[in-house]
Amino acid sequence: MYRIILLLCATCMVASCSSSKNKKNNKEADPVKFANTITANELKEMLYIYASDDYEGRETGEPGQKKAVEFIKEQYVANDIPSPLEEGDYFQEIPASFFRGNTKASENVLAYIKGADNPDEVIIISSHLDHIGISRDGEINNGADDDGSGTVAMIEIAEAFKAAADKGYSPKRSILFLHVTGEEIGLFGSRYYTDVDPVFPLENTVANLNIDMIGRIDPKHEEKPNYLYLIGSDKLSKELHDVSEEVNKQYINMKFDYTYNSDNDPNRFYYRSDHYNFAKNSVPVIFYFNGTHADYHRPTDTPDKIEYELLENRARLIFHTAWELANREERVKLDEKKAKVQ
Repeated sequence: MYRIILLLCATCMVASCSSSKNKKNNKEADPVKFANTITANELKEMLYIYASDDYEGRETGEPGQKKAVEFIKEQYVANDIPSPLEEGDYFQEIPASFFRGNTKASENVLAYIKGADNPDEVIIISSHLDHIGISRDGEINNGADDDGSGTVAMIEIAEAFKAAADKGYSPKRSILFLHVTGEEIGLFGSRYYTDVDPVFPLENTVANLNIDMIGRIDPKHEEKPNYLYLIGSDKLSKELHDVSEEVNKQYINMKFDYTYNSDNDPNRFYYRSDHYNFAKNSVPVIFYFNGTHADYHRPTDTPDKIEYELLENRARLIFHTAWELANREERVKLDEKKAKVQ
């Protein structure tokens, strides 16, 4: 943590009729069935690869980060989840000139599931793919929680939506799975997407659900670990906040801790992860976060310390929230008189 090409909708009447015959009413679908495809074992299997020494701490622009984006791409290709850019191209290239200092060129990774009814309206689920690399003493910062946990959770969530689509339950709205680079050095990947090259127009972006560290337990919650910090859910859309609360009560019943959502939070976490670049552009956001711990930004943030059953539960919560946002009749609305975040 920091510290368009749009695919055109088919216009052929025959194709349109055919797709409508194959489409099912999502009100008939049981999202729990698809949420249950998100498993601790699969999360663990992926994270032990993604947060291994082979990835050299995934520093932006460096060889380990290049391995990371290839790993992410491979998961989407294997699950037949396409890119919104063009066939086979999952990388949104970001030139070195966009970064500060000596950071090399890098890339965001994008995959999506096209909406069946309102494909131009988009839910963006995001997490950052980078970490802080190798320390001066040669120790590798694996970043298993930060943000390996968010990365593998997103992949599992995408697979759950694909499983539903394969059964005929495509979401009404499109869902973009956005893995962003350069977060640790200043939210660069998400800023490139929002400020330079928004693949889907921001005015059509319904909400951003941002996942940054959801695999551990912080000291405050050691006795009652079934929790998440939520940040930003009510800052731009009270309706989004209410949907989030209702979904949690219906499916998961996790404790939501809003401590860091305070306008007076001295940690200023609202401004320190990738959701902020959407919020500043008046896109409603939720930031999911487990809080910091003794291994934050240290070589000791390793996959053996992740609470995989808890990670599974949190990922399922986010899936259910995205499912509701993607399939409800009306998109969640921005509160009136909400100015752009400065």
